[in-house]
Amino acid sequence: MLDTATIERLATRLDEAERTKTLITMFSKDHPDFSIEDAYAVQRAWTRLQLGRGRVIKGHKIGLTSKAMQNAVGISEPDYGVLFADMFYADATPIPFDRFHAPRIEVELAFVLKAPLRGPDCTIFDVLNATDYVTPALEILETRMHRVDPETGKARKVMDTISDNAANAALVLGGRPFRPMDADMRWIGALLFRNGEVEETGLAAGVLNHPANGIAWLANRLAPHEEHLAAGEVVLAGSFTRPVDIRRGDTFHADYGAFGSVSCQFV
Repeated sequence: MLDTATIERLATRLDEAERTKTLITMFSKDHPDFSIEDAYAVQRAWTRLQLGRGRVIKGHKIGLTSKAMQNAVGISEPDYGVLFADMFYADATPIPFDRFHAPRIEVELAFVLKAPLRGPDCTIFDVLNATDYVTPALEILETRMHRVDPETGKARKVMDTISDNAANAALVLGGRPFRPMDADMRWIGALLFRNGEVEETGLAAGVLNHPANGIAWLANRLAPHEEHLAAGEVVLAGSFTRPVDIRRGDTFHADYGAFGSVSCQFV
C-alpha cells in the first residue's frame, strides 16, 4: 500500500478540488500501482477531513452494482462511499447547478435502517429485518478528477473513482416509502425523464439481483475496518440505470409507478 503521508496528500488534493470546483489528474496515472485498498484508504482520509470541517455522516452509497458496469471497469464487486447530511435534498427541490462541476444523475432505491448492520456474515435477510423502509431516490454523481486524461486519452480506473468517494455528490429522496417485505424489490422499475423526455429505464433486479444484496455486501465490506452501518443511516443501494449528464436548467423526474416519483431541477 501507499505510505500514510502519500495517502493524506492525495486526500488533501481531492478536498481542494471539491472546494475549488477544479479537476485534478487521476491518481492511477501518477501512482501506477495504486490499488483498491489504497483507494479506500484515501477515501477514509478524505472523510476524516470532512468530519473535521463539521460535516456529518448520514449514510453510505453503493456503486457499480450491475454486471455491465463491473465488466466495463474490470472488477467483480461493487464500490462504496459516504453520504453527508449536506448532500440530501427534498423531493422537487431546486438544486444549485454551480455546486457541481460535471454532474450526472442515476435512479436508485434508498434503504433507511432501523437497526445496525454488522459484518462479516451479514445476509439479505439481516438487511430486510434491519430496514425500516425503502424509498425511491436519485443520486447525483460528481467527479473531482478527469474522467479521461487530457494528455494520454486514457480513462480513469475504478481505483480513482473509489478514492473520489465513489463519485458521490448529492441525492434526492421521494416517492412512496414502503416496508421491505411489502414488495418484490427485484421487479420495481423506473422511467427517468429529462425535461419531459424519457432518458433511461431500468429494473431494480439489475442491482445484484436484489437491491438488499448490495446492503449486505457493504456491511461485510466494512467489517475488516471495524466499521458498520448504523441505525438511522440512509443507504443508496445502487443504480439500475446508466448515468445521465446534467445541464443547467434540466428538470429530472423518475416515475416508479406504484411507488411514486421523485424529481429535481438544476438552477
